[in-house]
Amino acid sequence: MKDFYICNCVQQENKVVTSTFVVVSKQVKPKKSGEPYLALTLGDRSGHLEAKMWDNVDDALDAFEQEDFVKVKGLINKYKNRFQLTIHKLRKLGDTEIEFSDYLPKTTKDIGELWRTLAEFVSSLQNPHLKALLESFMADPVIAEAYRNAPAAKSLHHAYIGGLLDHVVSLCRSCDLLCRNYPQINRDLLLAGVFLHDIGKIHELTYNRAFTYSTRGQLLGHMIIELEMLQSKLAAMPEFPAELKTLVEHLIISHHGQYEFGSPKLPMFPEALMLHYLDDLDSKMEAMRAQFERGMDGDGGWTGYNPSLGRPLLNSAKFLERKVTEAPPSDGLAAAAGADGASPSQDPAEPSIQNTEALPQNS
Repeated sequence: MKDFYICNCVQQENKVVTSTFVVVSKQVKPKKSGEPYLALTLGDRSGHLEAKMWDNVDDALDAFEQEDFVKVKGLINKYKNRFQLTIHKLRKLGDTEIEFSDYLPKTTKDIGELWRTLAEFVSSLQNPHLKALLESFMADPVIAEAYRNAPAAKSLHHAYIGGLLDHVVSLCRSCDLLCRNYPQINRDLLLAGVFLHDIGKIHELTYNRAFTYSTRGQLLGHMIIELEMLQSKLAAMPEFPAELKTLVEHLIISHHGQYEFGSPKLPMFPEALMLHYLDDLDSKMEAMRAQFERGMDGDGGWTGYNPSLGRPLLNSAKFLERKVTEAPPSDGLAAAAGADGASPSQDPAEPSIQNTEALPQNS
């Protein structure tokens, strides 16, 4: 087992560490002088870390490739409020030198229990056509095995083994709650959309050594793959209503919600709109949870800039915990704050937002 994980960067800032990682991405870029340097993304089960190798690059250029395992010695520091590793030495590792469980994060939940919960939701459908369709996917051993293990995304949300299943079960539970408040929603149709909206990711992503895109996933994307998978199952169900097929297809291709987020169509009926917003909400809440779990927030509960959400985040639980333990201000400080209680100076915990560029949604 590794001694140092990426989540330990806070404790090792400005220190030299030696550890092993999987190479998530590898790029050769030119310095201002024209000489090459290596820009890497390294990964382990606790997250990703950007790394740069400036010196002795010629010796390392062809020594390893993307998805190889490497042993690295380098300095942990911060650049633009984000941790990075400046590599001093690097060598490729053989598969026998590593423990695979150190590199791919996995859900802490029971995958068997999640699968049984999903099966219960499918069995609760009243529409016989939709129920038979989803059961055909669950009964396919190849699809079922991949569905239980695939991540829901490469890095933005539920990016761990079992992440797709975790995400879908979470959405099923949300759908149950929302359908009680909006009785006009067709629960069966919405649950079918939840089940199918990301199923193509079992082919879009590879997750044997690192989470990356397959060639087919890179060229087609999960929505096109899902339409193909849907058509394959419906070919054995000639009695499936054509109108219902069209609605299911629209649920798949509209769930990203906006054209700029890769959605071929905008959601055009209630179940499609609800699927989009629930999917977006679940992905963002998971992105926040994962950021806080990594424990890389600073004073006052603020994290660094979160690229998937396009902002720094405040861990409200830690923020409130800090406020409770602080002593009340003295009379002099209270007077300086003014009658309305406003502080005369900026809160030192207030973040400096370095990038406000809007980023794509996380689904």
